[in-house]
Amino acid sequence: MKTKAVCVLKGDAVNGTVYFEQEGNGPVTLSGELTGLGDGLHGFHVHEFGDNTNGCTSAGPHFNPDGCSHGAPTDAKGERHAGDLGNVTAEGGVAKVDIKDSFISLTGENSIIGRTMVIHADPDDLGKGGHELSKTTGNAGARSACGVIGIAK
Repeated sequence: MKTKAVCVLKGDAVNGTVYFEQEGNGPVTLSGELTGLGDGLHGFHVHEFGDNTNGCTSAGPHFNPDGCSHGAPTDAKGERHAGDLGNVTAEGGVAKVDIKDSFISLTGENSIIGRTMVIHADPDDLGKGGHELSKTTGNAGARSACGVIGIAK
């Protein structure tokens, strides 16, 4: 069975749409496009709450059901937040999203549906930057745009 979700991200200058697909209990595939970004790397994460009442701030911290430190998408289970999806790269202000991840799910107890997707202003240092925020946020900077992940048809 295939499960689908969608997230429309909105910010002051940054906007985009990300689509999610999952076959059974397999990895989740993310695809889409974000515009209005500065060129370079931008942290891309699933945050805990689907609450955007105070802009992207009310989305809370990264989705982290296992209580881990921040890490890279290539890190082993227990060494990264489930919501740590690394970076997307913008060129000419546009970032194409093409990610496959096995830590997030669209079904079950730890589903990301109803949570918030956030694109950050700065690169995610993947927990390895040595900054005081490296192990919690990847020191990825301000939240440029966000949106709640919803069920798609």
